Amino acid sequence: MLKTPTSAPSIGFLLSHPAHLIACGFGSGLSPFAPGTAGTLFAWLSFPLLRPWMNDFELLAFLLVCFVGGVPAAHKTGVDLGVVDHGSIVWDEIVPFWLVLVFCPTHWLWQTAAFFLFRFFDIVKPQPARYFDEKVKNGFGVMADDLVAAGYTLLVLAILSAILR
Repeated sequence: MLKTPTSAPSIGFLLSHPAHLIACGFGSGLSPFAPGTAGTLFAWLSFPLLRPWMNDFELLAFLLVCFVGGVPAAHKTGVDLGVVDHGSIVWDEIVPFWLVLVFCPTHWLWQTAAFFLFRFFDIVKPQPARYFDEKVKNGFGVMADDLVAAGYTLLVLAILSAILR
């Protein structure tokens, strides 16, 4: 199920509370066209800036903090916008796609495949992602369905890697 189509909030809204800035992906969620894709692109482009500063354990710990912190940020932003999973909330795309990139080969073809697979699973929402999207109407539900999409993406990438060996 796609997020409820609504207009993008203003820059003023984005800057009015730290939760809004985070949940809206530092402005990437304000894209008037496909904000979820814009958020995923933000994740892809920003990942090379994060990666050199942390080893694998530190990066995974950072992502856990980002996920846990994203739950209340997404919840507050959704409440303030009047839509639990407003389209401009893209932190739920950013953090799980960063996770995908941790385990994805660094070659651009693999990362491009990961990008399209992640977007596919985020849009289609196979179970249990659909459950979180439809039944868990809070910040955790917003974040969790994209974490499931990341899991499916990593599974397909692992299968492709095994086939291509």
